Amino acid sequence: MFLQCNLPTLNNHFIHLKWCLSSDHAPLTVTIPISEEFINTCKNTIWKDSTKEAQFVKNTINVIKNLNILNLLDIYMLENIVNNFTKNIDNIWNKNVKLTNITWHSKSWWDDNYSSELKKYRLLKSLEDWKSFCKTVKNTKRMFFDLKIMKIANKKQGPCIRLTQENSIENSVQDCLPYI
Repeated sequence: MFLQCNLPTLNNHFIHLKWCLSSDHAPLTVTIPISEEFINTCKNTIWKDSTKEAQFVKNTINVIKNLNILNLLDIYMLENIVNNFTKNIDNIWNKNVKLTNITWHSKSWWDDNYSSELKKYRLLKSLEDWKSFCKTVKNTKRMFFDLKIMKIANKKQGPCIRLTQENSIENSVQDCLPYI
């Protein structure tokens, strides 16, 4: 049985003798507690190439530069320096972070082109804008996932086969033999 005996949370079982009908088997029901799962609906982010990102990087560099590591004599001093560093980085993060809602637009392939095309469609609700938005979605997803596939395919980068933009095969068969 996949359940462990003698667990107080799983001893909520009941044998239904009246449900037997013409069978000699009685149904058994077991109540198994299912813990509630928390799903984030918000996340903390710093927008790429924003002034907040530049400020975060600048302040982080200053904190690292100002670390006093000259008099590290024992583990307590090291722990103190690490704790102070952690507090400083947390403070810098909290100053520059923005709380954003996670939506279906929160995809790694979602970019500014998507946003502008979607705004344009929502403004006028025209068929041409909808088609333009769908075309942008298709092209952007294709570019994003093609890049991902290319990265995965080129990860080993052995001398045998390297995928290029033209998907051509480089090198000779003799170079490939050790990798077969």
